[in-house]
Amino acid sequence: MEFTRTTDEPTRLRVARSILVDGPSTAAALAERLDLTPAAVRRHLDSLVEDGSVEAREPRAGAVRGRGRPAKEFVLTERGREGFDQQYDDLAVQALRFLAETGGGAAVREFANRRVAFIEERFERTAAEHPDLSKAEVLAQLFTEEGYAASVRELPGHGPGASSVGEQLCQQHCPVSHVAHEFPQLCEAETEAISRVLDHHVQRLATIAHGDGVCTTCIPDLPGSTTRRTNRPTTRNEKESVTS
Repeated sequence: MEFTRTTDEPTRLRVARSILVDGPSTAAALAERLDLTPAAVRRHLDSLVEDGSVEAREPRAGAVRGRGRPAKEFVLTERGREGFDQQYDDLAVQALRFLAETGGGAAVREFANRRVAFIEERFERTAAEHPDLSKAEVLAQLFTEEGYAASVRELPGHGPGASSVGEQLCQQHCPVSHVAHEFPQLCEAETEAISRVLDHHVQRLATIAHGDGVCTTCIPDLPGSTTRRTNRPTTRNEKESVTS
């Protein structure tokens, strides 16, 4: 679906894009992020929920909770994501079905590997150009440049004074999620490429293609990798997507 043109379109689109870029969000978080009143945000959320672009969910396990009932989080549905840049999904699915029928599973796997070749081709160069970034942040920059709106969150250890145990690569948007739902080889190829450039096993915890609000990959604390800040736009492109 494409977002319909109304007098509220700019703000409504900002709300949807903020959820796209920053992931599942409460109404209060959206209001603060977009400098809007809570009432205005709820009005736009009601509209987005009504047309099926957004749905409300219970907060994820482990979320910080205060007194009273925890606020619901709003996530984009597949219908909502279609309003951005997935107009060619049906054609891509048809093409991959044809490839699977004529070349078998090996042909689909080779296509998936070739599609994520940018990870290995550009990782070392990007890391050298940005020595201040952790390895996870380098990956986030590469994925953001490819349209994934990626960021990094620190994974804290447990217990008093515990240090970080690694980072979590969060892809708030997946431009091929609809296709990957039928062809999980696309997600598998991404994960394997990340493991290769890090020379370490990583674990994919969730994917948009299978109904989660964000694709998340757990990256352990690697030797020589600096784990630092969390929840920030990674590149200029991501900042533009937040403010557009």
